[in-house]
Amino acid sequence: MKNIYDFDTPLVRRGSGCVKWDQLPTELESGNADDILPFWVADMDFRTAPAIVEAIQRRAAHGAFGYTHVTDSYYDAVISWFERRHQWTVKREWIQYTQGVVPALSVVVKAFTEPGDQVVVQTPVYNCFFSSVRNNGCELVTSALKLTRDSLHYEMDFDDLEAKVSNPRAKLFILCNPHNPACRVWTHEELLRVHHICKKHGVVVVADEIHNELTYHGKRYVPYGVVSQMDNAVVCASPSKSFNTAGLQVANIFCANAEWRQRIDRAININEVCDVNPFGVVAVQAAYNEGEEWLDQLCDYIYKNYEALCDYIAKEMPRLRVTPLEGTYLAWIDITVLGITSEELTKKLLNEGRVWVNSGTMYGPVDGEGFIRVNMACPRAQLMEGLRRIKQVVDKCN
Repeated sequence: MKNIYDFDTPLVRRGSGCVKWDQLPTELESGNADDILPFWVADMDFRTAPAIVEAIQRRAAHGAFGYTHVTDSYYDAVISWFERRHQWTVKREWIQYTQGVVPALSVVVKAFTEPGDQVVVQTPVYNCFFSSVRNNGCELVTSALKLTRDSLHYEMDFDDLEAKVSNPRAKLFILCNPHNPACRVWTHEELLRVHHICKKHGVVVVADEIHNELTYHGKRYVPYGVVSQMDNAVVCASPSKSFNTAGLQVANIFCANAEWRQRIDRAININEVCDVNPFGVVAVQAAYNEGEEWLDQLCDYIYKNYEALCDYIAKEMPRLRVTPLEGTYLAWIDITVLGITSEELTKKLLNEGRVWVNSGTMYGPVDGEGFIRVNMACPRAQLMEGLRRIKQVVDKCN
């Protein structure tokens, strides 16, 4: 019998030490944050899958939480999931675990570059790509995605990408698949062109695939490892975004090249991100072995949230436009018609509307301008209240 999961009941997170709800916004001009609705950082306001909660409770009952040995059952769960759900055959020796996808990206940058080398990213893009590159002493090079304004559809600029990776100083290209915040789920054909371009110029591709399970409306995530056959490729993934387990701090790096794995392992130890916690290990297994039904219902719920958001904006804030959602749970909203910058609007929303969203310029000061990012992974009533608050502020704009 199919289980029915509840995504409508509010989950009280304020007061739990939650970054999303308890962190004080730096641009808050007065008062505290107790009445602010947060739609900024990318985690969900849903309880995670019951199978994960139960697995953690069983592990907690043991009572000892020392250093964790990752067992065969962990690798089996990861391998089975990608084979079953994404038709990607992963070998055990490819898998190296670490504390999160951002630490994984930093590790790969360290493993494949020297200070002064160039690393290419496609903007607008997840802001931690920038820090992972710069913290390793590398030069950040941007290749802007092409935006069709009429449809708000993003595509890769392959000519520009090739021009950037053909520079002899370019050593690494960071791919966001699915793309945050452009909401694209890259196709097999698009990824194959990336592979051919980067392989031609000897540039390693590291794919951040943390949003891989969050796809909608017939769009399917294609693992970069399938397209590239793991040639010239490193893939980073975790169930943390899809199952709301980011605080458990575990992710996997997939690499088929044995010599490259040695370099990655060395960088993991240099960065001191080699140990994971016992709850993260059991959570991965529970998610991948028992969480598929919950995940499918989650994606259905989030897409209905997106439809509700689009309907509300079309009726109540028709000057704004919403980028088509193929993947992630992050609405990328065009606010250019309002005649103010993204940062000005987000500041007004925070202080006048008491709603916290991200300025598009976080994801590229040029290519993110004119947009805001809104996290839709919450109970629908909470989302609609946030939209009503946004409307109150938008209505005051010219």
